[in-house]
Amino acid sequence: MADVEFHTDEDLDLQLEGDILVPGSAKSDEELSTLDEPVKQTILRDLRAVGTKFFHVLVPKKSDALLKEWDLWGPLILCVFMAMFLQGSTEELNNMNDGGPQFAQMFVIYWLGAVVVTLNIKLLGGNISFFQSVCVLGYCVLPLTVSLVLCRIILLAGSQTLALFIIRFICVITGFAWSTFASTAFLTDSQPQNRKALAIYPIFLFYFVISWIIISHTH
Repeated sequence: MADVEFHTDEDLDLQLEGDILVPGSAKSDEELSTLDEPVKQTILRDLRAVGTKFFHVLVPKKSDALLKEWDLWGPLILCVFMAMFLQGSTEELNNMNDGGPQFAQMFVIYWLGAVVVTLNIKLLGGNISFFQSVCVLGYCVLPLTVSLVLCRIILLAGSQTLALFIIRFICVITGFAWSTFASTAFLTDSQPQNRKALAIYPIFLFYFVISWIIISHTH
């Protein structure tokens, strides 16, 4: 007969002992807790993080800076800022013939566009999370936001001439190209090699729509 091995309770306990570690997680709750942190320090840390992401958009290069710790604070700030700028003056808002987008319309275009582009990226097999993609797309609107500010400043010159329109057009085209290039620099590596063109086209279209809103409304 085969020998039967008997294990004591102590042996079983030794076999079942171990540590359950989650890769990338902190070793203690104290490292994750910010309850004792002053509010000012928390706000400054978040502002520095947002500013760092803005810098990486203005100096685009292949990097995972926007992917490591995603947030939606920057995109929200840009969305609200652009929607308020596109509202125009009080006289323009009272004019029923004003073709500019209302605040809610711009808000929907901004976020719905980012969501649709993200879903396209995911359906094409992109190895990136949903909120990481929305974060990158939202932050990369910064160049277009700068072009919007420049366009509004140019409009303060009074009567608009063809030369001023060309200057505004160049500002918007530059912002469009910058936003598209910056976003693809962050998102290209997350796409399968044979599907990168299919992923870039919706990104191109997303920033094109925002660019069209800027150039058509600032008249």
